[in-house]
Amino acid sequence: MPARFRPEDHLRKQADFDRVYHARVYAADHVLVVNGDANGLARSRLGLSVSTKVGNAVVRNRWKRLIREAFRLSREQMPTGIDLIVRPQKAAAADFAAVCRSLPALACRIAKRLERGRVQGSGFRVREEKGTGDRGQESGGKR
Repeated sequence: MPARFRPEDHLRKQADFDRVYHARVYAADHVLVVNGDANGLARSRLGLSVSTKVGNAVVRNRWKRLIREAFRLSREQMPTGIDLIVRPQKAAAADFAAVCRSLPALACRIAKRLERGRVQGSGFRVREEKGTGDRGQESGGKR
């Protein structure tokens, strides 16, 4: 696999971000939080979500550079066919070695959870949320 980080390796469309977040499959450690979903492609893609809670523009851009480089260098260790959205933990320091250790490990955990969900059927991926539907209304009666 080429070492470049090409435009087709990025998640850019809002629909892709929404699909990954809607899948509700994530893994976290003290450095990163990673959301993931299967993409049906022969490669994994990366999306970044670095909010202002992490720091100013210089800090946010440093995080993005570190995560992109860790993804690029550890692509061989990570499973293929998964879209990943990565964001740093609030209290984490921007340490390249820690990001390089964390990203492949979390991606593998995501892949295992996605595989387990595929084996068990759609019950893993579709989760009923509390409070949906008719809130506090009883069926068959007027209020």
